[in-house]
Amino acid sequence: MIVAGVMSGTSADGVNVALVRLQRRGFGTRLQLLAHHEYPYPPRIRNAVLAAMNAKRASVADLARLNFLLAEVYAEAVRDTARESGYACELIGCHGQTIYHQGEPARYLGRAISATWQTGEGAVLAARLQVPVVSDFRPADMAAGGKGAPLVPFLDYLLFRHRSRGRVVRNIGGIGNLTAIPAGATPEQVIAFDTGPGNMVMDALAKELFGKAYDRNGALAARGTPDGRVLATLLRHAFFRATPPRTAGREQFGREFVSRFLRLCRSLDKHDMMATATALTAESISRSVHMVSQGARFQDFFVSGGGTRNGTLMRMLAERLAELQMRVSTTDEQGLPSGAKEAVAFAVLAYQTWHRRSSNIPSATGAARAAILGKISYV
Repeated sequence: MIVAGVMSGTSADGVNVALVRLQRRGFGTRLQLLAHHEYPYPPRIRNAVLAAMNAKRASVADLARLNFLLAEVYAEAVRDTARESGYACELIGCHGQTIYHQGEPARYLGRAISATWQTGEGAVLAARLQVPVVSDFRPADMAAGGKGAPLVPFLDYLLFRHRSRGRVVRNIGGIGNLTAIPAGATPEQVIAFDTGPGNMVMDALAKELFGKAYDRNGALAARGTPDGRVLATLLRHAFFRATPPRTAGREQFGREFVSRFLRLCRSLDKHDMMATATALTAESISRSVHMVSQGARFQDFFVSGGGTRNGTLMRMLAERLAELQMRVSTTDEQGLPSGAKEAVAFAVLAYQTWHRRSSNIPSATGAARAAILGKISYV
């Protein structure tokens, strides 16, 4: 079965589409990546998405329109990928664009409520391409008591588990997440959680300070020096003290966090600010890896996501992980392009759902049970 995975992450920089051939083999699933393409959001759409994320006030009409508009954008991206590759998909797994995620219960109208919202209407996507769509993956895990994230560890376990080598798989998107798979682990022994900001804070500062969408290859940060005082203050954030399972988004590291960052750094050179933000991502990742390494031995460290293209970040990360003597590489070396991994993950999750099989990992999300994720929009 050929499944299209569609992913648009918290960086809100665009849409990733992966076409994956999936086949059930014995107790496992065999996958083959057939094609992968990235499509940047047009500036006006990206601005609308960023404005909607974690907004204190928003127009209901605009949110409804954005839900349908993004479905059209996703449909165009899948159609173009299929046309260029020559493959036709039979099923689509679409994560949608997260505009709000609150994994921990909070009081609302007298009740403790967790909530999440991934926008991009599955019914419209199915109608445009005449292919069934699985979307809205997080709520089923949350209904089972989980935090709704991270969900990619299902793919990490499928692809990277090893009989004799412990492995840490790390994605650096807008938010960073980690999956630790001990040697010979069962799914119940997998540890996975969000580690904090990935590219999100760096991207916001690049735009605010330099008028750039992001820090290309970490060149801006490379010209500065991290400020240890500011870094220590930022790392006292409540999120970094929370024990896994834990999940993060713009609610923790969006505009309010960036505003505080700028206040703390007001006496610094702009390049030092970029270096400090980059060091925050590297240090939060390093602390998380050291934490999971307390009870198990890990030999391999695989990195994916847009952060792999930031040379300064990767250098800082390698320096901090050197004492653990882990082999650091990207998922590209394992045959999975680092920019494609999350889109591939949602193709796999959709395939599981279509066959009525669960795909959350309760030890990662905190759910009380395994759950079949997503909602199906039929043609």
